[in-house]
Amino acid sequence: MAVVLIGTLDTKGIELGFVRDILRARGVETLVIDAGSLGSPRVEADIDRGRVFRAAGTSVEELKAIGDRGTAVTAAARGAAMVVKELFDAGRVDAVFGLGGGAGTTVGASAMRALPFGVPKVMVSTLASGQTRPFIAGSDIFLLYSVADIAGLNRLTRAVLSNAAHALVGMLSARADAPVEDDRPLVAATMFGVTTPCVDRARQRLEAAGCEVLVFHATGAGGQAMEGLVRDGKFAAVLDLTTTELADELVGGILSAGPDRLEAAGRAGVPQVVSVGALDMVNFGPRHTVPERFSGRRFHAHNENVTLMRTTPAECAAIGAKMAEILGRSRGPVVMILPLGGVSGLDVPGQPFHDPEADQALFDALRAGLANHPNVKLIERPEAINDPAFADAAAEALLALSPSKRRP
Repeated sequence: MAVVLIGTLDTKGIELGFVRDILRARGVETLVIDAGSLGSPRVEADIDRGRVFRAAGTSVEELKAIGDRGTAVTAAARGAAMVVKELFDAGRVDAVFGLGGGAGTTVGASAMRALPFGVPKVMVSTLASGQTRPFIAGSDIFLLYSVADIAGLNRLTRAVLSNAAHALVGMLSARADAPVEDDRPLVAATMFGVTTPCVDRARQRLEAAGCEVLVFHATGAGGQAMEGLVRDGKFAAVLDLTTTELADELVGGILSAGPDRLEAAGRAGVPQVVSVGALDMVNFGPRHTVPERFSGRRFHAHNENVTLMRTTPAECAAIGAKMAEILGRSRGPVVMILPLGGVSGLDVPGQPFHDPEADQALFDALRAGLANHPNVKLIERPEAINDPAFADAAAEALLALSPSKRRP
């Protein structure tokens, strides 16, 4: 077993060396990567900073001449990710450990995100108690708050770093003892609170048919995680019924999964059934955090921390056109299934987001955009998305794509 340790050895070398020594004492092979740029390393690296920056297309000398720390950190993050992925592909990496403040966390997390799901990834960070999504995105990084700054070894930092090192040893041991993986075809599904009845019923139908279903909460990070695992080849099929993150990306909500949402399955040729779940809403935090430019729009308070905004006909048309464009490029079979009775639990008669005009704009844009793409089958159902008949139809459409014949 080999653990890659990443750090800026000019500022965090002693602390990373402390972790290295704990791992070595437990019989774990280590590879130390130096991602520092300005000062001299305080412990010896197995892979020096020169290799890291060459991978990023630059050099230590060039970065010193520029003299900008931000530029150096960006290059180190890019180079470290490339070096670690190269080592992993060569079979030399079983786990990754990193530590640091803003720079160290940026570099370490970047390298960790380059590796597949399931590879142990431990990051000790001074930023772990704040907004962590930029570091984790959709990856399975174990982020541990350092409590005190990582500035020397003392009774607190020794305890935190020792706990982190031994946690990594435990992860490696558990991974080595893991049972044989389930051989059922693995299906990814997306769900939101307002589409839960639909996705739960569809999941149960698929599981009864012999599939294993992993459900991702469509909160931005959930969509990113699913897309990443699809890219890694983990899924036999995708049941993407809740594509609400596209609305946040287009309109400016807080739960966007980024511009690549909906792309991975099509690029990989993975069979997919897609719908328009919760595209009636854009997500924000508490009401006072909603940008002023949206004043006068229709809102619904999901709770005191979540404010939902109804998408307009124009926004729905733009989302539908974008979805059609993406799905039209898919290399594998695609089914688009439309719930003509409403796209969420809030978009039915008597509920606050019921808006037939906006829904019609969404459906019309999808019809028009998919008309010239024979690889996408369009199914229109009269029910709302949470109607049991719609969920059953979605599950049957996926089974018709034969995920049981594919293995991740």
